[in-house]
Amino acid sequence: MNDMAGLDGLQRYPLARRGLFMTGLMGGFTLAVQPVEAQVVTTDTAGLVVGETKIPTTDGALPAYFAHPATGSNFPIAIVNEEIFGVHEHIKDLCRRFAKAGYLAVATEYYARIGDLSTMTDIPTIVKEVISKAPDARYLADMEATIDWAGKNKGNVAKVGVTGFCRGGRQTWLMAENSTRVKAAVAWYGPVAGATSDIQPKTAADAADMLKCPLLGLYGGADAGIKMEDVQAAAAKAKAAGKTVEIVIYPDTPHGFNADYRPSYRKEAAEDGWKRMLAWFKQHGAA
Repeated sequence: MNDMAGLDGLQRYPLARRGLFMTGLMGGFTLAVQPVEAQVVTTDTAGLVVGETKIPTTDGALPAYFAHPATGSNFPIAIVNEEIFGVHEHIKDLCRRFAKAGYLAVATEYYARIGDLSTMTDIPTIVKEVISKAPDARYLADMEATIDWAGKNKGNVAKVGVTGFCRGGRQTWLMAENSTRVKAAVAWYGPVAGATSDIQPKTAADAADMLKCPLLGLYGGADAGIKMEDVQAAAAKAKAAGKTVEIVIYPDTPHGFNADYRPSYRKEAAEDGWKRMLAWFKQHGAA
């Protein structure tokens, strides 16, 4: 997998991300280019409870951000998988959007043991020094721990939806292929092919026939880093095994089209994908 291809604008428009390394989450991110800032979606906290927390795991606690409605309990759970840039303000905003829709949303910083993503802006360095060193088995255990935490903090573990973006989209495929607790998954431009290693032994496509829940894939037809034929092949493999998979491809749309903090943002596709995601969760028991 090429984690660098298709990330339009990131090296030309760096952002200052929040500090997340084991000490927790700190405030604010800014963009270097004003025209991009104008399109950033900001979701307020009215009617919500939001905050930072620590997720207990079998290998120490991980920082995370959560959001849920201010009244009620037993909320459906939305697990939000970060991009390769950590749980920055955009990912937190997505959690608040889920909370506005009635979910307990949680975004865990899965890479905090390995490096401080808030201090890193060079994509090749992030991939080499952090992403490639994160074992898939550790991620899966941490995700299960996140679900456990949510279940103890007003979440309903019988209604779990998982979503993620870019690398988080790949992790969404991975979770859907391994966890029996996830009811529905939505992967936003998640790579399905690429290199493997001893600690990341399978691509998403390799295990597509092992999906344990329905999966919706949202992809850009003009994604420079993900081949649509690879995505369709993974979906075909899953369907041949009797799995429920739907792939939506937005024509002439780049990678990162939901990332409103970067130039790759495409409002129409992002809003359509969000509606499809909520409907998918509802249709398959995660709402």
